[in-house]
Amino acid sequence: MASFRISLVVVALFAAGCSNQGLRDLRNNGAGPDEFMIMPVKPLEAPASFAELPPPTPGGTNRTDPQPKADAIVALGGSAAALNDQGVPSADAGLVSHVSRNGVPQNIRQTLAQEDAEFRQRRGRLTQFRLFRTDRYNQVYRRETLNPFDVERQARSQGIPTPSAPPEFQ
Repeated sequence: MASFRISLVVVALFAAGCSNQGLRDLRNNGAGPDEFMIMPVKPLEAPASFAELPPPTPGGTNRTDPQPKADAIVALGGSAAALNDQGVPSADAGLVSHVSRNGVPQNIRQTLAQEDAEFRQRRGRLTQFRLFRTDRYNQVYRRETLNPFDVERQARSQGIPTPSAPPEFQ
């Protein structure tokens, strides 16, 4: 009878470990609000003339809505107007021609997605068996990560300046 109970528990644990929830386990386990669902908006500002305001767009965008792509471009020193352009800005033409000197595959996104799916399938075979909830992404991509301290040490040994890193203590 005791061996039946033990085997029943082992089978239940094995079945629970076989569930495939994907690579990332990003569930909110707390009872409070999800702080990532709160989106900060730009501060409200009064226009110079209320008569010159554009008509409202129900369900559309608002002047105070966050524009993450435009904000990132401005933060990196670019112009947010570049999002509205359809071509390559003339200031970036040299960069684009240099990086595309060996050709540009038209289906690069599909190719990378397929190769990554094959890699995850090869590397993730045994990571599906687990007793506790874990983040499988780190298990699958562990060998692909860089150790920043090793990379910094290697750069310093080659004489490459690392001004953003703290000074090396001996």
